[in-house]
Amino acid sequence: MTDTDRSVDGESTDPTDSGPRSDEPDPDDVPEFGDLSIPQRAFVAAAQNPSRGLLVVGLFAFALAFYAAFWLSFPRAAGLLSAVALIVAAVAALVYRLLDGVSR
Repeated sequence: MTDTDRSVDGESTDPTDSGPRSDEPDPDDVPEFGDLSIPQRAFVAAAQNPSRGLLVVGLFAFALAFYAAFWLSFPRAAGLLSAVALIVAAVAALVYRLLDGVSR
């Protein structure tokens, strides 16, 4: 076997080879990261780094437990802060929609 007969990183040196193998996706068919939805982006991030995905799930579970304990201990304060958080989230969603409409 000569140096020109060896393949590099799975590439074929056969001149009759007609391109990528059938099990490899076509580069034109792969969606861009910006085209993915938020849950799809989260799945891709968790698939690329499972330990970070588990950390995020654990922190979310801790935050949910803290929120429930906050409601049980201080229901009025939790209600007020929840209402403020809903208003802020609604304003942020409205601004996002407006900016998304302007950018198109």
